Amino acid sequence: MSPIPKPLFFFFFLNYVSLSTSLSLHLPLTSLPISTTTNSHRFTTSLLSRKNPSPSSPPYNFRSRFKYSMALIISLPIGTPPQAQQMVLDTGSQLSWIQCHRKKLPPKPKTSFDPSLSSSFSTLPCSHPLCKPRIPDFTLPTSCDSNRLCHYSYFYADGTFAEGNLVKEKITFSNTEITPPLILGCATESSDDRGILGMNRGRLSFVSQAKISKFSYCIPPKSNRPGFTPTGSFYLGDNPNSHGFKYVSLLTFPESQRMPNLDPLAYTVPMIGIRFGLKKLNISGSVFRPDAGGSGQTMVDSGSEFTHLVDAAYDKVRAEIMTRVGRRLKKGYVYGGTADMCFDGNVAMIPRLIGDLVFVFTRGVEILVPKERVLVNVGGGIHCVGIGRSSMLGAASNIIGNVHQQNLWVEFDVTNRRVGFAKADCSRVV
Repeated sequence: MSPIPKPLFFFFFLNYVSLSTSLSLHLPLTSLPISTTTNSHRFTTSLLSRKNPSPSSPPYNFRSRFKYSMALIISLPIGTPPQAQQMVLDTGSQLSWIQCHRKKLPPKPKTSFDPSLSSSFSTLPCSHPLCKPRIPDFTLPTSCDSNRLCHYSYFYADGTFAEGNLVKEKITFSNTEITPPLILGCATESSDDRGILGMNRGRLSFVSQAKISKFSYCIPPKSNRPGFTPTGSFYLGDNPNSHGFKYVSLLTFPESQRMPNLDPLAYTVPMIGIRFGLKKLNISGSVFRPDAGGSGQTMVDSGSEFTHLVDAAYDKVRAEIMTRVGRRLKKGYVYGGTADMCFDGNVAMIPRLIGDLVFVFTRGVEILVPKERVLVNVGGGIHCVGIGRSSMLGAASNIIGNVHQQNLWVEFDVTNRRVGFAKADCSRVV
């Protein structure tokens, strides 16, 4: 997959089921461009050699670090005995799926999951409720294959796709910490060599099935140093750093309010404005909230690289950039089909002219992007403001991408329906 901005994984929705059981984990992530190969050997010999693990009750406890470049990649030990699987950590989608081994077709990457090696693997038959078409809470297209197994097809906004069978499998976090069987996709056809870890508020997300009450991550700044990948942290459950978090309440939507352009399972936050330095742009707060048709919601999405804004907000941001550095824009250049505020050559002065970028929320909560990180190096000597136009994706939402979540703790408190933020040096935190 080409390295393009990825506000991708929020197009298929499932009903939200509130969670009350606590789970506490600190998991290993590898955050890299989707096209980059990573080493999956992340688990101890004792973990990989387990033969018959049995499910344990939350809370679980596991600690590690992750790496970050463009997309967050988590390495999870799946099956019995565990097989390490690379998965994109995505707060914008629900279905989790893994790359599965194909017996009769050309082999997939060596890291693909081999169901025949796992004693805890099982498939979902066509008679399973999830395999019945058009049930209200599952818009995933399913069908019955020639083996009478439940087959699914999943498509994302950037053209990524995956299809295979719906299955059940365990995830092992340590010798004594194992989930019960979770419903996953077992992809035998896909356009990427990694899976997806769906983390939204839907009932079949990893968060819901594993009964996770909260999770948080701290993404370090990207590095332009060749061969160096910065590291950060990801927690499931209580975060020992949470004493400094500032929270905003999630906007939630009952069944009666479901609208055609709304993703009711996204982590929708109450953004009210955008500033450059001390100058607040003249954008109505209503632009950042769902209108009668659901357009305009603002979501926090770890599966998106760039932030994307609806036209009414993007036009004001672009006008301000033009006022400050318009003559230096690279004319006719659009990164990823959505971002046209880009520059080439020597850009040392441009961040100083643009200033700090601030996303403003209710309760005095802000995400401040310092001027040094307003531009994103997209390669080829080109740097872009890390904001794209949502309409160019065919989306009607504002999306806070991971490039604007750097050097922040971001906590998704699912039980209390809130999101917390706190400044941090994410290259150093544990």
